[in-house]
Amino acid sequence: MPSAADLITSLGLLPHPEGGHYRETYRASETIAADALPNGFPGPRSLSTAILYLLEAGDFSAFHRIRSDEVWHFHLGGTLWIHEIDPCGKRASTPLGPGVGRGEQLQYVVRAGHWFAAQPAPSTRFSLVGCTVSPGFAFEDFEMADAAALAAQWPAHRELVQALGRRTSV
Repeated sequence: MPSAADLITSLGLLPHPEGGHYRETYRASETIAADALPNGFPGPRSLSTAILYLLEAGDFSAFHRIRSDEVWHFHLGGTLWIHEIDPCGKRASTPLGPGVGRGEQLQYVVRAGHWFAAQPAPSTRFSLVGCTVSPGFAFEDFEMADAAALAAQWPAHRELVQALGRRTSV
């Protein structure tokens, strides 16, 4: 199996603001008009977008949310944990990986508006996944969590939020 560094180079992955490395691999040419989208979208969006996304051991995708559903697809490497907090404060953690017989998922959907973060399992050197977003991803639909504010809102999840949060500037 290639190393994470080999994959970053050969796939042309770039640093992502939430952590890890990514490259957009698909953006539909067809768009959805802003008035046909749910409330909150400030303009038209592509029907769908897709990226490759790699997280190495010791790195994480910080808590964030987007306005669209996001489907995560496992590709290579080891187990990746996706942690999410729904709008009512319910927390779920889902393992994405090759161990289907051990309860790991090959695909997982994070619903629009849910706070979520991801991290490689302790024994994982790296995880390479794909993420498909519909309506398509735009950075103006992306909100990085303020870890302190999210932990204050959901104190039962404080430890996880602080471990997988990044300080945001106001």
